[in-house]
Amino acid sequence: MVPRVNTKFSIEGVADISAAAKDTDALVVVAPAPLKASLETLGLPQEWKRAVEAALSVDRALAEGSPGPTLVAAPSAPGGRIIVSPTAPITYDTDDCRVLSEASAAAIARAVQAGASHPLLAVGVPKEQRFARTLEVCALSSAATAWEPLEARESPSRKAPPTQLRKLSVLNLSSQAAARASALETGRALCRDLVTGGPERLTPLRFAAYCEEAFGGTGVKVSVQKDVSGYPLLAAVARASMVVEHHRPCVVTLELVPEGPVTRTVLFAGKGVTYDMGGADLKTNGGMAGMSRDKGGAATVAGLIRALAELKIPGLRVIAQLGMVRNSIGEESFVSDEIITSRAGVRVRIGNTDAEGRLVLADLLAALKEGADPATSVLVSVATLTGHVYRAFGPYVGAIENGAARAQGFIRTLSEAGELLGEPLESTVPRREDYLFVAPKAPTEDVLSSNRLASVDTPRGHQGPFAFIDVTSGLRSSKLPFVHLDISGVVVTPADWQAGKPTASPIAALVEALEVRQRG
Repeated sequence: MVPRVNTKFSIEGVADISAAAKDTDALVVVAPAPLKASLETLGLPQEWKRAVEAALSVDRALAEGSPGPTLVAAPSAPGGRIIVSPTAPITYDTDDCRVLSEASAAAIARAVQAGASHPLLAVGVPKEQRFARTLEVCALSSAATAWEPLEARESPSRKAPPTQLRKLSVLNLSSQAAARASALETGRALCRDLVTGGPERLTPLRFAAYCEEAFGGTGVKVSVQKDVSGYPLLAAVARASMVVEHHRPCVVTLELVPEGPVTRTVLFAGKGVTYDMGGADLKTNGGMAGMSRDKGGAATVAGLIRALAELKIPGLRVIAQLGMVRNSIGEESFVSDEIITSRAGVRVRIGNTDAEGRLVLADLLAALKEGADPATSVLVSVATLTGHVYRAFGPYVGAIENGAARAQGFIRTLSEAGELLGEPLESTVPRREDYLFVAPKAPTEDVLSSNRLASVDTPRGHQGPFAFIDVTSGLRSSKLPFVHLDISGVVVTPADWQAGKPTASPIAALVEALEVRQRG
């Protein structure tokens, strides 16, 4: 199946609002209440400002920031319309750029509904440092409204919307920031496609084929290993899927090499479970719904590398392995109590076959660490790994790192980037209890993959898997920096895996962190 590439559109920054008005077909105003005061900071032409103020004078809710996007007729404005999207007052230190980016996305969507295809976005940004990148974040959230799910675009019975977002102009956004936002959106759109593609549209091999086409001409080398016998834990997860040819597993390797000398290498492992039935420990009570999105880690890594291919960070080499597998149930299912030796030579006793993601990641990381230099390399795993991370943190990435990565400040840099770019995270530190949790219970094994309970019912239910991966991949006995990002809480919004919209988080924060580390 050949993917249909999503419609591309451009993001541009503009400095002259009057000149930009000639080419745009709607003005979108986003600002915190009190809106009348915020309008003064935007420098709107008097006629446009009077139109908005007239609406404020007859709508107290609009003036106070509560009604959502409101269309105001203004004959002299672009397209004769102004979409006003106020937010509540930005008063507290818990307010961040997401307040304005969410309002921007809603307002741009409303402008398109009204018939606009090239809106002009004007955002009233507070002066505090934590809002320094807000225009970029608003541009990204607005751009995301143009995306449609892969299978919706490919449907022969699809009815195209009467108007589509073709171009976005953002007042006071620099040309450099606009180009960066466009590059990020290219990767984020790919990620969203790969997250939402269904269990038959994006089987392991079809996921690989989609990547091969998406990375064509980008400078990223793509290779696909269909023989996964060198990844024994991953192969065990796939065992019941081997009877159906198009459900068979593969490992997709993506490699991006800079034009000049390599000064740093980042190695990514992405969990790509295209459908998680739970294996022999079958998911019940409706738990399978949405499990085609359990490949969100692999999708995020692919999207990240697609963005990096656009941005071309000097000196940065990136290698990723995506473990694409279907955790099926059948006569050949692997089962609890089996002992399987990992790629790193660690004997693993299986505790629950629904804890399959950590098995996939352990083998990928074992492969990636082979030949890696601790002085210039860092390994990062990305996965929709546990329900516990959402129970613990809600809609935030759960980040955890070993001592070598902590000494380098990897998560600290990533966290600072996330705060600026609307992708904040929560971090924890691995503890001795996490390693005791996966310690062997008999001389027949070296490590236990999991207990019998769901992660949400297990104390430290997302830290224990980190310890397992650390031991089973062989990283525990190395000096290599290792970071794990559990994105189960952010892969879609709202937190409905079957119907939620993919966020592509934390691609923007990761790109920023990698750039900061290269500069530093």
